[in-house]
Amino acid sequence: MNELLSPKTAALAAKPIKLGFLGVGWIGRHRMKAILDSGIAEAVAVADPSAEMTREAQILAPDARIATGLDELLDQQLDGIVIATPSAAHAEQSIRALEAGLAVFCQKPLGRTASEVKAVVDTSRTADRLLAVDLSYRYTQGMQQIHKLIRANALGKVFAADLTFHNAYGPDKPWFYDKTLSGGGCVIDLGVHLIDLALWCLDFPSVTAVTSELRAGGERLADSSQVEDFACATLTLDGGAVIRLTCSWRLQAGCDAAISAKFFGTEGGASFENVGGSFYDFTVARLFGTSHETLTQPPDDWGGRAAVGWARRLAAGQRYDIACEEFVAVAEAIDRIYAQNGRAPRCP
Repeated sequence: MNELLSPKTAALAAKPIKLGFLGVGWIGRHRMKAILDSGIAEAVAVADPSAEMTREAQILAPDARIATGLDELLDQQLDGIVIATPSAAHAEQSIRALEAGLAVFCQKPLGRTASEVKAVVDTSRTADRLLAVDLSYRYTQGMQQIHKLIRANALGKVFAADLTFHNAYGPDKPWFYDKTLSGGGCVIDLGVHLIDLALWCLDFPSVTAVTSELRAGGERLADSSQVEDFACATLTLDGGAVIRLTCSWRLQAGCDAAISAKFFGTEGGASFENVGGSFYDFTVARLFGTSHETLTQPPDDWGGRAAVGWARRLAAGQRYDIACEEFVAVAEAIDRIYAQNGRAPRCP
């Protein structure tokens, strides 16, 4: 997964791959459009409980069959399935599709807990089918640049990173606020991206200690059934690097969103930051003492790249990818953030 934007891809299949789309709300349709626009795949069938959403999907794929749900999708002659449903269903739906012999591209989080995520990854390995998760910020030009700088040792030894994701709006669907359905609040919704970016850039070292503080409405969570709308956490990694994470819903941020990832090394730093409160536009700079050098600026049409990258690999015949085990490491870190809320750090 580390050559995400490489211009050299394997030869694609002579015919477009056949895909099913489970969940075609806004994000599901966006990923669907990106894949179809690439010419790599055709939409054979779509399924969504909302008739309005399926009508919108038919605008993109007028020949696609409207299925009643996952069972009917699995009856089609598909190569893979794109899942964009509520979080509680992700693991079970992914496992069923993989066991049926289909490749899977799933929205994050892949599961509500590390055990759910591990079960999906184990099924991918056993079924020998390609599995990917829409950890889309990896695919921005900016994070690709930072990833390359760190891997080339251009920043020296990276010993610290600060990552932030404040969404001043918060989710608009009730299930996000039910922990049994969502798995948690802003950490599993937004922090998943931050944890993934930090560990991915640093080549997934082990997490040796975690501390965290979770809040809802400005107060510490009263019980384990609540979902947090503000979180800060510190992850200490094998080798000594310290990662600080902060994320929130509906914070008084003064703008739509505040998103950043900053990495600090012995020979320099690198900064990825959103522009003007945008959810989509980012700038990246190299940092040198009191000066900086801008490396990338908007525009960058990155939102569908993870989905297209998965489709390209599927079309080229790729099956199980050992890199999907990284999803388990991210989920384990999330589990520990929830477990360590307000507690002293605990080594594994």
